[in-house]
Amino acid sequence: MSGTPDFGSKVFAAWREAAGPAWPAYTGHAFVRGLGDGTLPREAFLHYLKQDYIFLFHFARAWALAVVKAETIGEARLAAAVVDGLVNTEMSLHVEICGRAGIAEADLLAEEEALENLAYTRYVTDAGLSGDFLDLIAALAPCVLGYGEIGLRLKETASADTPYREWIDTYAGADYQELCAKVGALIETATAARLGERPQDTPRFAAIADRFRNATRLEVGFWDMGLRGHV
Repeated sequence: MSGTPDFGSKVFAAWREAAGPAWPAYTGHAFVRGLGDGTLPREAFLHYLKQDYIFLFHFARAWALAVVKAETIGEARLAAAVVDGLVNTEMSLHVEICGRAGIAEADLLAEEEALENLAYTRYVTDAGLSGDFLDLIAALAPCVLGYGEIGLRLKETASADTPYREWIDTYAGADYQELCAKVGALIETATAARLGERPQDTPRFAAIADRFRNATRLEVGFWDMGLRGHV
């Protein structure tokens, strides 16, 4: 992977830069490094998966809210497609991996939600309820595109014998990378429609970028929670 991917979005690249040290703290977290070199304790990974299952449910709800907040059919279609992918593909992967470890879907549904999970998912939902489509997309973007960046990097750098290859391949895979490209394009068009062709010159851009930065900080907290290995 040459350079850091921007997924076709100059706006995303600007948000990422504005996030400052929070972005590398997220994408280069010790949890991520452990996925790559295989040193992440299995207990921590399974705890993360159980919490991420809960997270993805709320994340799907937030993307469903994006359908409501959308102002064009294109925005609504992509948001609806993301909901479908989260509920019917990504969450199913978690069920499959946990099932192989003896953790049933009923156990995932009964898992207590960690405070870091509560903070992150409710922050994103509030961004959509109190703001517009762009506020919501800025809060959703760190998860989608950050995982795409992490997946691509680990695909090239991970140890050959890491037990987390299936996870890495999911986020480095063509389907997920295509989603990242579509979300990058959505960020571009949605920003241009609301802030014009020079969004960084508008008074609102800094506030939108701060939505992105805060969600990135919450991603760091989510990794911290996963590494801790318990609620």
